Amino acid sequence: MRGRSDGGQKKRLVTSVCVVAIFLGFLYVYYGSIFGSSSNGASALEYGSKSLRKFGSSYLGGDDEANDKQYESSTKVVLEDGEDVVPKTFPVCDDRHSELIPCLDRNIIYQMRLKLDLSVMEHYERHCPPPERRYNCLIPPPAGYKVPIKWPQSRDEVWKANIPHTHLAHEKSDQNWMVVQGEKIVFPGGGTHFHYGADKYIASIANMLNFSHNNLNNEGRLRTVLDVGCGVASFGAYLLSSDIIAMSLAPNDVHQNQIQFALERGIPAYLGVLGTKRLPYPSRSFELAHCSRCRIDWLQRDGILLLELDRLLRPGGYFAYSSPEAYAQDEEDLRIWKEMSALVGRMCWRIAAKRNQTVIWQKPLTNDCYMEREPGTNPPLCRSGDDPDAVWGVPMEACITPYSDHDQKAKGSGLAPWPARLTSPPPRLADFGYSNEMFEKDTETWRHRVESYWNLLSPKIEADTLRNLMDMKAHMGSFAAALKDKNVWVMNVIPEDGPNTLKLIYDRGLIGTTHNWCEAFSTYPRTYDLLHAWTVFSDIEKKGCSAEDLLIEMDRILRPSGFIIIRDKQPVIDSIRKYLSALHWEAVATANPSSDSEHEDDDAVFIVQKKLWLTSESVRNSE
Repeated sequence: MRGRSDGGQKKRLVTSVCVVAIFLGFLYVYYGSIFGSSSNGASALEYGSKSLRKFGSSYLGGDDEANDKQYESSTKVVLEDGEDVVPKTFPVCDDRHSELIPCLDRNIIYQMRLKLDLSVMEHYERHCPPPERRYNCLIPPPAGYKVPIKWPQSRDEVWKANIPHTHLAHEKSDQNWMVVQGEKIVFPGGGTHFHYGADKYIASIANMLNFSHNNLNNEGRLRTVLDVGCGVASFGAYLLSSDIIAMSLAPNDVHQNQIQFALERGIPAYLGVLGTKRLPYPSRSFELAHCSRCRIDWLQRDGILLLELDRLLRPGGYFAYSSPEAYAQDEEDLRIWKEMSALVGRMCWRIAAKRNQTVIWQKPLTNDCYMEREPGTNPPLCRSGDDPDAVWGVPMEACITPYSDHDQKAKGSGLAPWPARLTSPPPRLADFGYSNEMFEKDTETWRHRVESYWNLLSPKIEADTLRNLMDMKAHMGSFAAALKDKNVWVMNVIPEDGPNTLKLIYDRGLIGTTHNWCEAFSTYPRTYDLLHAWTVFSDIEKKGCSAEDLLIEMDRILRPSGFIIIRDKQPVIDSIRKYLSALHWEAVATANPSSDSEHEDDDAVFIVQKKLWLTSESVRNSE
């Protein structure tokens, strides 16, 4: 009996050892495959572990098995030892990340234990995650997501499912910001200081300035506007009918999603804050700055925020300020008004008009007033070596930016009225050593190229298909200029390390920003209909940044059913083509651009479309 018992124990021991060995082997294979499926597998597992189950059949409208197999042999990530791994798809982020903005993510600030000064809004500025903390996964749309309503109808209503946040409708119910009506959110055009409509408010500002026909564009002389603390951007929305384009600016703060609402509506907007860094726009970019109860302490830090507006305003530019300090009579408002009036006086601003709740100041046309101030007057003039157009990560300074000798002599910006300024050589061309002929040739070259793009896209788009466009490397803005007759607007992006031609873009009456494409862009997911990437991938390759990261970022900011036009070297195009299946994109058209102009380089053109897909989890949540 004892012998049999010993034999049974041995058998049980061997069986247990085998089970443990098999289990450990399974764990090795399972986790090895996860970490090998991406160049940054560890971070994908850390931040998207819940979503690693969401592959293949868990998509609705995703690639079928045949398409997966088509690219299975060519889609690859090169590991350090040279071995090629072919992922069938990228992981999908958890549904809670459907509105992720990587460089404005409060969770990253907490995780990295950044010591930021909340009193000066540092926590609303850009803080990008290091490579090991990036979410290397695709951002899913929210439950019930629909293709956005088309412009111009979208100015007044959007699908609630696309931005399922209604707190502003309740919080601002007395100000007509937005109203929930069934499956839609409706925008009556109200604001904190214009409850009865932005159109009437805009006309009143024009009337205060004695502009003809109460039209704020002042016969084409007022074109670019900066709306600080813009809410849901109804001010900018109603300016468009006057041929005025506004950069509507607000942080991702307690009024969450206001910029997301603006972009969903088809209104130019950008996530940013007047904090410690200069805004990403060159000097002398805007004819008008606007603040309607924007909750900004303009007196803080020796008026540094007001001086940042001064940097951005053109000679003779205006600042329209609607706030209790401009009209209230209580002690605190009177104190603020007195101090603010003294500050702008030392800045050489004058009151152009004041009525009811609004005051409009005007910046001087020349340096004469600055030179006549008493020695030692604050704020001082900026140092002669300061570059007022350097903006990427540059701290603000509490000083006045004087005009160049050219602007002093011109006594103004020297710009033609809109729309003539769009195709007129800008006065600041000389800053880059560009000739008028170079400018005109660039304008004509891109006119031909855009015409070719539209021909390639024509089977896929209708007149109202596209609204929010981005030129990821805009140079002089000629891509956007060629689209003047289309019902679109373009966010022109200039690389932070190249020629700072953004000031030429603003001189043409267009808008844009500065950016480094090795990092995520400051916008919500699903906010652009078309991205134009001219040699952007070649540029980041020279920097040693990841093309795969950029593809995931482009997928994040592109709306489902949106398009990407890639113009680059043929090997770059071939490499990107391999990722189509993993990204759930499909090829639309390819072209040899040799026929675009007489002096063409060897770039190829590749157009792709992002498919509309939902995760099985988001479908369950919407049922």
